[in-house]
Amino acid sequence: MIRARESKAAPVGVVKKVLKILEVLQGNPGGLQLKEIAGRTAINKSTAYRFLAHLQSEGYLYRDEAGAYVIGPKLARIGSGTNFEESLRKMSRPILQKLWTATGETVNLAILEGQQILYLAVIESSHTFRFASQVGARRPLYCTALGKAMMSHLPTEEIERLLPSLSYERLTPHTITQPAKLKRELVKTRVRGYAVDDEEAVLGARCIAAPLFDANSRVAGGVSLSGPITRISQDKVGPFAAILKKAALSISRRLGYQKA
Repeated sequence: MIRARESKAAPVGVVKKVLKILEVLQGNPGGLQLKEIAGRTAINKSTAYRFLAHLQSEGYLYRDEAGAYVIGPKLARIGSGTNFEESLRKMSRPILQKLWTATGETVNLAILEGQQILYLAVIESSHTFRFASQVGARRPLYCTALGKAMMSHLPTEEIERLLPSLSYERLTPHTITQPAKLKRELVKTRVRGYAVDDEEAVLGARCIAAPLFDANSRVAGGVSLSGPITRISQDKVGPFAAILKKAALSISRRLGYQKA
């Protein structure tokens, strides 16, 4: 009887320790180092490391380049959306920075929110003349590269419901305002793997965007480059799109995406 009780108690002790770790990380969205986690939970450092390593391998935690552990996208999805957004921002940051360095243009990170996109991170171009949105800003789906990139990979039935329900407004002479035309644009976007906004939202601005995917191959967000058409000229769209798609895949990998 004593042995039976011990065998039942042991797993409970493990669960309690794991929950302690998750609770302390939940309260520190910026992340904590192994030493800090061990100290705040009173768990032996080597034991804490084993738990952390397993949670990381399963996608519940993410370890950034500085070695800090944060709540991962898989666990954040189970909890509140705010945690997922913070997790996505943090794990994307070094890749967005490299993208900014490689192109010199404004880099944006966004997610789908209803019939709009929500900007989670913006790294503005160092050029005096630039186009940049604000973190927390919302923009329409139909006239933005980010919106089209994410829409293009939604399930077909969801796209069919969404297209006629959008409130189309002609923001520039180039804005797509016909659902049928937008649908054709989404097909093209899905095939090539990136979307382009050619002065559709703002005159003089061009934006290129690629979708992000999670461990279930669902759209998790999008990343984009934006700038004036004088710098992001038509001949730069292809090369920039290739760099962008590579960055988007790297972020998707961190979200647990497995496909090529």
